[in-house]
Amino acid sequence: MNKFERLKSELLQHGTGKMKAFGSSMLPILKSGSNLTFVKADVYKIGDIVFCKVKGRYIDAHKVIKIDAHKGYLIANNHGHENGWTRIVYGKVVQGEYQHRVIYRNE
Repeated sequence: MNKFERLKSELLQHGTGKMKAFGSSMLPILKSGSNLTFVKADVYKIGDIVFCKVKGRYIDAHKVIKIDAHKGYLIANNHGHENGWTRIVYGKVVQGEYQHRVIYRNE
């Protein structure tokens, strides 16, 4: 089971989960190697950083930038690249830690 399937399972079973995220697409909000805490929610809002699936691919920490009643959520990184629309959102980041310091909080 890869890290995405593990997190998906934790969110479905317990409503919360953790995963380390890598890459620079969410700088300066999140740094590569950030430990993220996710929670499952009934609804997500613009600005939430989410774990989702877009076009069959897991996206571990990108932002909701638009919401449409028919299309779902438009997902993008923090530099303007849009991943696409999805209805499959597993959870949102409520805390990000980097080198044992909290760098992001959204509760």
